[in-house]
Amino acid sequence: MPNTLKLSDAISKETLRALQTPSNLRATYEICLTWGLIVGAFALAILWPNPLSWLAAVLILGGRQLALGVLVHDCAHHAMFTSDRINMWVGHWLCGGPMNVPAQGYRDYHLKHHKYAGTTDDPDRVFVAAYPVERDSLRRKLTRDITGRTGLRDTLYKLKTFKLSQNAPWLVFHVALLGTLWALGAPWAYALWWIAELTVYPLVMRVRQIGEHGLAQDRNHSDPRLNTGTTLANLFERILLAPHHVNYHLEHHMFASVPPYNLPKLHTILKDSGYYDGYDCITRGYANVLRGAIRPTAPAPA
Repeated sequence: MPNTLKLSDAISKETLRALQTPSNLRATYEICLTWGLIVGAFALAILWPNPLSWLAAVLILGGRQLALGVLVHDCAHHAMFTSDRINMWVGHWLCGGPMNVPAQGYRDYHLKHHKYAGTTDDPDRVFVAAYPVERDSLRRKLTRDITGRTGLRDTLYKLKTFKLSQNAPWLVFHVALLGTLWALGAPWAYALWWIAELTVYPLVMRVRQIGEHGLAQDRNHSDPRLNTGTTLANLFERILLAPHHVNYHLEHHMFASVPPYNLPKLHTILKDSGYYDGYDCITRGYANVLRGAIRPTAPAPA
């Protein structure tokens, strides 16, 4: 039986205010972490060229491409740095640029998702409306992702809608990446970015989306505990599937102004207060997320 504890009783105004305070130092660390791993992935593939290092590099790059998208999201909420202007510049050039996602355009779109979450007007609802699905359906979706079909479709759409005034950071990034790798004598490594973006990135994006809203108990309810979910992730999952604490999506929907690096603390406070008691809104691990995304098979007739 869901509890009737009020959110205002689960966390004090003083505690919430402290969690909502951005830290430029912590935000800078988060940005440097993702870019450091991107550099490390290319270094691994170039310094020790072999199939295993290339596979590891592609996996790391795919996870970091997701991380860049998450950072665009956090900057678009003005929840990373203390300055809104810095949030939007970093989000547009350093995070959105490589993924061809203009920060302001993303902000305009994404705020509608928060405004209409729990209603049929949610623009992101289309990504998860079908879940749970048949096992074969999920397998087909994941196969399309990892074989590049989804990534190619999405890339062609981005190129079709490309506008230099909005998407210049994407062009600058790719010229800089290819130029740098060429100067290092390894222009072939440029292909690793595209392999990751066409295969690993769509796969981890789908799994992330399922974890956020695909297991919702009631997509037509305004309570985030019913229309959104949080996934408790291990270290490997945090690197590949849940960078920058994006797995604490339920907490983010309750308090979008809380910086991502403070979401684990917010989760602990709400959980320990009993605010989640009686609600099936927390999933342990992404393997369980995928299990939950599969529609139970009806028993065969006797």
